[in-house]
Amino acid sequence: MADTQIIPPQHDLDAKWDACLDLTVRRLVYSSSAGAFAGLLFFRSPVTRWASIAFGAGVGIGSAYAECSRLFDGPPTKLPLPKVSETAAQGYE
Repeated sequence: MADTQIIPPQHDLDAKWDACLDLTVRRLVYSSSAGAFAGLLFFRSPVTRWASIAFGAGVGIGSAYAECSRLFDGPPTKLPLPKVSETAAQGYE
């Protein structure tokens, strides 16, 4: 008799990594393509065209990183606001 364990979705790291890699590749390709299209449309110099592709790739990787960190760690916790004393608040008026 084989002992099969069902892993809950929140603890399945293989599924999370698969989703994260898929998301990263898609966003990198789509945003680089958008950067290439915008570079061809708006810029004449090859340097600025490559810069627009690099910017698009950076946006894609950054958004994928933010989504993957949310996927692995859960939503970010809210930080409490710093306490402001009455004397400090009156000093700015």
